[in-house]
Amino acid sequence: MPPAAARPRSALRSFFNSEASGGIVLMGAAALALVVANSPVSGAYFEVLHSYLLGLSVLHWVNDALMAVFFLMVGLEIKREMLDGQLSTWSRRVLPGIAALGGMIVPAAIYLAFNGGPDGHPRGWAIPAATDIAFALGVLSLLGPRVPVSLKVFLTALAILDDLGAVLIIAVFYTGDLNLYALGGAAFVLVLLMGLNRAGFTDLKPYLLLGVVLWILVFLSGIHATLAGVALALTIPLRASPGKPEDATSPLHQLEHGLQHWVAFLIVPVFGFANAGVSFSGMSLASLLSPVPLGVALGLFMGKQVGVFAFSWVAIRMDWADLPANATWTQFYGVALLCGIGFTMSLFIGLLAFPTSPELQDATKLGVLLGSGLSALVGAALLGIAKPEAKPTKSR
Repeated sequence: MPPAAARPRSALRSFFNSEASGGIVLMGAAALALVVANSPVSGAYFEVLHSYLLGLSVLHWVNDALMAVFFLMVGLEIKREMLDGQLSTWSRRVLPGIAALGGMIVPAAIYLAFNGGPDGHPRGWAIPAATDIAFALGVLSLLGPRVPVSLKVFLTALAILDDLGAVLIIAVFYTGDLNLYALGGAAFVLVLLMGLNRAGFTDLKPYLLLGVVLWILVFLSGIHATLAGVALALTIPLRASPGKPEDATSPLHQLEHGLQHWVAFLIVPVFGFANAGVSFSGMSLASLLSPVPLGVALGLFMGKQVGVFAFSWVAIRMDWADLPANATWTQFYGVALLCGIGFTMSLFIGLLAFPTSPELQDATKLGVLLGSGLSALVGAALLGIAKPEAKPTKSR
């Protein structure tokens, strides 16, 4: 046990630091992918991504295996925040929960408005429904103390609930034909993991070993393999002492802290580099104005800000929740704009929505890059010029 003086670092502060810095790295990886995909070495870039290793392409290893670790991290964050953090009580869940709901409904409706006709592709309705927490916090970090901490907490909570919604959407709407034998095996492994938790096992090694088996079985079952990461996360024990949310001795906290930097600085940037590369060769204004990229871009840029802000405004006006402490409505609207940065999860859902169409995948990437870029630029500009609150507002 560490001495009393060696108090573990705040998990939330550590999360902010790693995610914000990781978001900046992600921006660089995405920009590099665009440069490479439109350079003389673009052929080698795409050739490497589609070369095969142990039965899967490099791109599939990134999207199915590496991203399973990302989803493991997402699951750990969801469980920790729900049981031991910023979402541990209903009063704390109300505002980000309502905002997240609006931020999923309105973008999906805008996308479907452009893709409901005979030339549209309605299967991509969920693409603009997700917020990229790393990218958004990366933009916030560039603004420094001009943004109240309460808004960073709000954005984090909203994005975590957003991720939960995205996980449910993937599980329900983007699951292919099922292999019942593999699915039964995955269920059996999950029962074993739950049994370890109930029996009080705190050693992470058996959980991780069974997690690898779970990933293989889920991969073979027809359910997207990344969901194995979420399922594994929910079985990792959280044994923090009551009233001590900074207790770093629980298995969940140890695994989360161990994965944070790997996910923020390696896995997510590698995913961004592998998936953000879209060649602009042969593209025209007509390509940008086709239903998929237009629906995605406007869903992210317009739908997110309208959904998050309008639903939050109603909740606050109805006295169901309070405006985050020390924040103005202008600053809150700026954060609502940043919720339109949907990079990682939006690209991922786009791959699931159009698995056999490289053209629609490229159209999705174009819409995600445009919508996320506009949201980041306009949101950062508004937060940069917004005047701070003269005195703290009431905080629930």
